[in-house]
Amino acid sequence: MKHTLLSVPDQKEGLSLVYVKALATRLGFMTSVPEPDRDSVDLRIQAGGPRRPALDLQLKATADLGAPKDGFLRFRLPIKNYNDLRADTQTPRLLVVLELPAEESRWMTVTAEELILRRRAYWLSLQRGHEELVGQESVTVRIPEDNMFDVQTLRALMEQSRAGEIL
Repeated sequence: MKHTLLSVPDQKEGLSLVYVKALATRLGFMTSVPEPDRDSVDLRIQAGGPRRPALDLQLKATADLGAPKDGFLRFRLPIKNYNDLRADTQTPRLLVVLELPAEESRWMTVTAEELILRRRAYWLSLQRGHEELVGQESVTVRIPEDNMFDVQTLRALMEQSRAGEIL
């Protein structure tokens, strides 16, 4: 399309943000965008109630996630994001990867009855069991195909954060 201001990667980033914000909004959680992003946190989700739990998320989107292999999806992550997400922090950090259709025209559809953002997102915690890596530009992480990021999962992850559990 001519005269666009956003590149395709910018559009993917925006859709990943909209996806997660929609889930959080549905659950009554607040979201905020840390500015500037220097610590691999694109979005923070906060809930009310005891202990005021929160999650810090690094958001990615791809139309090239591929089929699961041995129960895992593989995603290439920049090493800076990988090492930042491994950090021992009070607020749990998660990688959330939105899978989009290969065909851009199918990413989103709006009708009189529906707003459809196609495909789904997956989550991964790197805060346990992942070694620090140096001397490389990126790393392939393995995301369990069962780690779908949806309303029920976000609710459960927030309750784990409330309980002080390491995700």
